[in-house]
Amino acid sequence: MSMAQASTGRRDFLKAAGAAALTSSIFTGNLKGANDKVNIGFIGIGQMGSGNIGYAAKVPGFQIAAVCDVYQPALERAQAQAKRLGFEGVKAVKDFREILADKSIDAVCISTPDHWHPYMTVEACKAGKDVYVEKPSFVFIDEGPKMVEAARKYKRVVQAGTMQRSGKFFQKAREIVKSGELGDIVFCRTFQAGTTKKEGWGNPPDTDPPKGLDWDLWLGPAPKHAFNANRWGVAEGRWSTFRYFWDYAGGAMTDWGVHLMDIVQFAYDEVMPTSIAAQGGKFYVNDNVETPDTMMVTYRYPAFVASYESRTANPFPMYDNTYGTAFHGTKATLMVNRGGYWIFPNDKNSPSVAETNKAMADMNVPHWNNWLDCIKTREKPIADIETCVRTTATCVLANLSLRHGVTLDWDDKAFTVKQQNIKPFLKAKYRSPWKLEV
Repeated sequence: MSMAQASTGRRDFLKAAGAAALTSSIFTGNLKGANDKVNIGFIGIGQMGSGNIGYAAKVPGFQIAAVCDVYQPALERAQAQAKRLGFEGVKAVKDFREILADKSIDAVCISTPDHWHPYMTVEACKAGKDVYVEKPSFVFIDEGPKMVEAARKYKRVVQAGTMQRSGKFFQKAREIVKSGELGDIVFCRTFQAGTTKKEGWGNPPDTDPPKGLDWDLWLGPAPKHAFNANRWGVAEGRWSTFRYFWDYAGGAMTDWGVHLMDIVQFAYDEVMPTSIAAQGGKFYVNDNVETPDTMMVTYRYPAFVASYESRTANPFPMYDNTYGTAFHGTKATLMVNRGGYWIFPNDKNSPSVAETNKAMADMNVPHWNNWLDCIKTREKPIADIETCVRTTATCVLANLSLRHGVTLDWDDKAFTVKQQNIKPFLKAKYRSPWKLEV
């Protein structure tokens, strides 16, 4: 697909998102000068939120002004972290609406469970805040266009947490793909492999929530459900396991898969697949989480086929790595991940090429620097929300294909599937009183 065709696809997407809002003259919030500090509030302070506090602290233009979490111990840890990093008087609140109502806060970082990302992003835009929101962008397809619409309507700079786009390895890989050095590319592969214990995360019973946790606010727009330790998932030495329940996330496909597939779409100017077919299930792990432990997806793009492979019961590597994104061309294959990129020529007499310089490996601080620069200039950031909405959709569609046992055909102009019986599953059903309204 040509760049002109890709641009047409993006324009059509914006129409579906309500692109008339682009002509709006509404501007809320203060335009910051080159030397002004940007006051930022952090909503959601788990491991990812704490990491983002650390990255932001390394960017001199940000002032950490507030932290927010529904779990009191996490809130206290975040305040202590900010103080250690040199930020005094950091406000701490449990309800994110206090952060959005605070006119002294210019921007927010949203590192909550995935099911909160759309609502908080839209409401932050409406409140005149610029936004950094973690991936995946959403749980339900119809939430994505509303996030884009809100960013455009309220003229907000919304950076998604697909920080690999700010990594030099990934930028170089994109340049090589676009240069034609690999030849014609008709197959791309994304993969992750590891070993999980048979007992997985265990089978804890439903209980009362721990002291200091507002479980009802944690659930928010998601269906009401009794507290379960795995649904919440906060524990030492692991990423929160909420991501393995369909009410809140999409398992490995939307956790790792978004990062891996995002580089394919980064390299091809955000082109979406035309069809999606997935197979998988819980074949090995015996715990109470819902998402698959093994999965294979085949994507048909306009000019190539791509695959996604998730293995959690076998760590056997490919390209001498256990995860990555690979581009297979008629001249050579390129594989890239956070450790570097490798080029394997098809001509066995030609030497392979590798770039693994650790100085090039930083992604997160450059990503935050990019967001700050764009807050100042009002330009779109490198991971503008529209790009992550498109990649997230690619991954959510794979989960829908798997769960409903059907190959999905994608209508990019309408930003929906062609299968009428699947369309109801693209729509979020928010629990009262929450409503996603731009």
